[in-house]
Amino acid sequence: MTTTRTVTVADAQVGYDIHEAEGSTAPALVLVHGTGSAGAALTWGQLAPRFAERRTVITPDLSGTDRTTDGGGPLTVEGLAAQVIAVIEDAGTGPVDLLGFSMGSPVVTAVAAQRPDLVRRLVLVAGWAHTEGDEYLRNLFTLWQSLGPLDAGAFGRSVTMTGFSRGFLNLIGREQVEQLTLNLPPTPGTLRHVDLDARIDIRHLLPLVQAPTLVIAGSQDATVPVEQTRALHAALPDATYAEVDAGHVLFFEQPEEFLKLVGEFVSAR
Repeated sequence: MTTTRTVTVADAQVGYDIHEAEGSTAPALVLVHGTGSAGAALTWGQLAPRFAERRTVITPDLSGTDRTTDGGGPLTVEGLAAQVIAVIEDAGTGPVDLLGFSMGSPVVTAVAAQRPDLVRRLVLVAGWAHTEGDEYLRNLFTLWQSLGPLDAGAFGRSVTMTGFSRGFLNLIGREQVEQLTLNLPPTPGTLRHVDLDARIDIRHLLPLVQAPTLVIAGSQDATVPVEQTRALHAALPDATYAEVDAGHVLFFEQPEEFLKLVGEFVSAR
């Protein structure tokens, strides 16, 4: 059964879904999306039901998505983390297992650092600790910021080319690739996310994370280079590392491997 709720956080009305697993006593799993105004529906639409076969799954939509409204303006990691914290508290399911993908990775890291009482286990997927100092990342996000208002088609192609491995794109073929280019339009909300991506720096929070952490990288990631995710893992106090032979959106390319990695980690006591 899936229910939809809304919680107020500062000037935002944050929407989230609870996918309940009947009879489950396992900790709830909170899945936090990455960049894009479609939010949780696009990111977790295929995976949330799979996880919900064994545990309650919570999928929030943060500021910048179509479903959550706020006053606009620049986003911060701390502000989005406050929204995740409010969702966990409103759902009344903590402590939870908390997973963040891409932009969601630094956000959930901030949650774990600031509220260790709410996080049992932490999973960081295709994440990074800081943008400044990595000229590849800085230029990629600057390119997206420039392309978005000028050429939505070029923006979508750039995101697709960096989001998926070359082998995967060739495997699915032209028709499906053309559909992928439409999945992340450069809406104002998406561009707010990209602006935050260009300013990420959570290095000061990493030593504060107490929860056992699994860091998952895509070995062919052309959005967040795998070296960045490896460095994130190395800077965490209690972390294990796994690498999937895939691009940035690794759970689209290798869903069974991803489900197995996360399932085994969050099932540990």
